[in-house]
Amino acid sequence: MEAKVRVRFAPSPTGPLHMGGVRTALFNYLFAKKLGGDFLLRIEDTDQTRYVPGAEDYIIEALQWCGLMPDEGAGVGGEYGPYRQSERKAMYRQYADQLIESGNAYYAFDTPEELDEIRKAAEENKTVFSYDLHTRNQLKNSLTLSAEEVQQKIANGESWVIRFKMPENTDVAEKDLIRGEVKFNTNQLDDKVLFKADGMPTYHLANVVDDHLMKISHVIRGEEWLPSMPLHVLLYEALGWAENRPQFAHLPLILKPTGKGKLSKRDGDKLGFPVFPLLWTDPKSGEISRGYREDGYFPEAFVNLLALLGWNAGTEQEFFSMEELIESFSLDRVVKSGARFDPEKAKWFNRHYLQEKSDEELTELFKPILAKKAITLEDTKVTRIIGLIKERCEFVSELWEQGSYFFQAPESYDEKTVKKKWKEDSPAMLSEIVTLFKGTEEWNASAIKEEFSAFMSDKGWGFGVVMVPIRLALVGSSQGIDLFDMCELIGKDETIARIEKAIATIK
Repeated sequence: MEAKVRVRFAPSPTGPLHMGGVRTALFNYLFAKKLGGDFLLRIEDTDQTRYVPGAEDYIIEALQWCGLMPDEGAGVGGEYGPYRQSERKAMYRQYADQLIESGNAYYAFDTPEELDEIRKAAEENKTVFSYDLHTRNQLKNSLTLSAEEVQQKIANGESWVIRFKMPENTDVAEKDLIRGEVKFNTNQLDDKVLFKADGMPTYHLANVVDDHLMKISHVIRGEEWLPSMPLHVLLYEALGWAENRPQFAHLPLILKPTGKGKLSKRDGDKLGFPVFPLLWTDPKSGEISRGYREDGYFPEAFVNLLALLGWNAGTEQEFFSMEELIESFSLDRVVKSGARFDPEKAKWFNRHYLQEKSDEELTELFKPILAKKAITLEDTKVTRIIGLIKERCEFVSELWEQGSYFFQAPESYDEKTVKKKWKEDSPAMLSEIVTLFKGTEEWNASAIKEEFSAFMSDKGWGFGVVMVPIRLALVGSSQGIDLFDMCELIGKDETIARIEKAIATIK
């Protein structure tokens, strides 16, 4: 029987979750759900120096907002826990010791200062120092020291790390589910640190041990981890787990909108879009970074956008529900090359999901905006207004921008429109229209239009002569929906009051 598909999203709590990280979580989630598997959340907090308070809660909340609920993991629990590496600390040392005993790892006693000196000397000779099979026999480690000296140093409390001993001139070939066969030669690889004297493993050891113990079947992660794959493959072999090691898939980078390179927070700041799912306040500096949620994006628009960065369904379809994404997803349709992010496309997705929502749903989303402005209006009226203005909007906040005149009278009038359209005879004409409106008994769009049209015909006035001045009086500009719908929704008394105010105010 084939092993159950089990994948994990394993972020480090070193700050807010980048949208690239959310996409990694999404692809893991879709892959697992498509194949009836499990999606795990593991928090990789082995590097305590980079730990940021609040980052783990942020990660969990961001995944929840996107609808990517883990089957097990941090904040959920499960039979393979704990799911925070800091809480698994006690179990890693035995595997580091096992690697030393089998000759696959060694103690190194070189201090950071000594290594810095060696690096500087290499730079002066225009070379680059690497702790590897070419240099390790000239350095201070258990390969060059006697067993007694090693024990003495440890007993004396000298600082040490455990490094992996890269085999010489060995080709490590592994099939990547996105890139095909990837080959590395160990002569080009350094002896990575696996374990530190503070009792914490590094990412490499903890990652491999946890994936094995949690029965992870597929490791789907960002392209930046591709250079680590040979070390991880060799660790599986050295620990005797080669037969059960997971399959690897390395996702393409999300690229900046213009120019070269990976999308960064700086690009978002410069071009005016968020790169994080939720708003983030840096606990040290207090700096605030925008989030897609707070910027007014719907989670389904954000997820849809991310899904199509580096993957396509092979069809013309662009809008997918989560169920459709699960149904359509496969790793063989993930591209190898980087995917360029387009902030305008993000807005386009949001616009689609806004238009898809019912006017009643949008009313509920819009009500908090009205409440902040101390505006109360019956829901049915707000719903009708939304139905008339929503096609002009990409975000719920724009409903206010597009329809504020329904809720409050204009405080000023667009100067350009006044100059162009407010003529000498406009006040006299509008005064007559006020008289007409006062006598209009049935106040709905069609009745107002009928009486207005008959009046204009009798007067022999062209519609264009008074339509813009009326709009100016009601809205403050020449913008807005159908004039008669507007009059109905603003209400008879308010319509008349606004026109009279404009007559008295506009010079």
